[in-house]
Amino acid sequence: MRASVGFMVGICSLLVSCGKTPESTQIEQVEQNLQVNGHWIVEQDGQVMLNPQTSGLVKWRDDLLTLSDRSAHPSQRLRLRTISKDDALLSGPDLPMILSEILQTSCFAAYISDNPDFEALVVDPDDDNVIYVVTEDATYAEPMSETCQQKYLNSGSTIYPTLLVRLELQANNTALMTHIRPIQFTADMQIGNFPNDGVEALAFGQARTLYIGIEKDNNKQARIFSLQMGSEFWHSDEFAVVSNFSLKLPVFDSGNHPINGMDYYQTPDGRDFLLVAARNDETLWVVDLLGEKETVILGIDFFAEIQTSSVGCENYEVMDNASIEGVAVMGNTLWLINDPWKAVYINNIQCDQNRAHYQIFAPLLFSVPIQSKWFD
Repeated sequence: MRASVGFMVGICSLLVSCGKTPESTQIEQVEQNLQVNGHWIVEQDGQVMLNPQTSGLVKWRDDLLTLSDRSAHPSQRLRLRTISKDDALLSGPDLPMILSEILQTSCFAAYISDNPDFEALVVDPDDDNVIYVVTEDATYAEPMSETCQQKYLNSGSTIYPTLLVRLELQANNTALMTHIRPIQFTADMQIGNFPNDGVEALAFGQARTLYIGIEKDNNKQARIFSLQMGSEFWHSDEFAVVSNFSLKLPVFDSGNHPINGMDYYQTPDGRDFLLVAARNDETLWVVDLLGEKETVILGIDFFAEIQTSSVGCENYEVMDNASIEGVAVMGNTLWLINDPWKAVYINNIQCDQNRAHYQIFAPLLFSVPIQSKWFD
């Protein structure tokens, strides 16, 4: 077992800027990037994790929990995996997902039991035996019956709706899918039909408010919505309609700037924020949930560990791309996990020691100390 992962944050070119609004563009200040070291996530036999196409990260008990999307290696699909934050070890338990008997007649049963595209997860704030996951791309799914198609006709986004799925942990270390509700966006939200650019981030805030982040809308801008998950939420299988609320998110004139993971953070003086990963830009957004402050954008330089050093390849090597897809707050530490982007991940290859890791799309676990100046 390797030494404790821990974090090492240096200072190296961090851009801190106000988000751009339709009315104005401001640059608040220029500092230096966060320098963040990552450690290879390893199986109990010491091998690095094989192509999980990691799509989320969340604090669970004293560890971290992650899941994979549908493009992962078959051994990683339809299961939750536990990571020890101390050594990036897949320490267990592994929690395979199983469809409950009552859901086998659901309109969504065929899709949800046949390699669905899971893209984020959260733990119920009142019961850590309950976990929620969300789907994204269902373009390959078997068509629903005519009755089901009519019932879930207007999602406000994709033809096949985004699904919020409730999992409940069982005594035999399985995660039973007990309930499903489709998510609905209203027409005025202008989400658009982008099956592979939908919901990518979930986070619980105060009073059981679930925040839902999407990669882009009709205007190619990332968006964050909310959903109140009260005690009767799962008594229905009808659309769960999300709410819009005022946030000062960045607005970009061109390019793709999706958000792909987030978590909730409350400052010591009681202010509420979301810490949001924008994978394409290799940045972290600090979003004020009151909508009063401009979003602060933090640039990050990612480094991958070198487990066996050699001349010119000692300890860590800078990464060309990390592509963060999971964000988890634990105390005053922010944990990040990357989703090896198959199209560009091999561009990271420099030192031979890490070549094989990149070639099998192995992910890394990163950590960053949460700093008070982010919220000033």
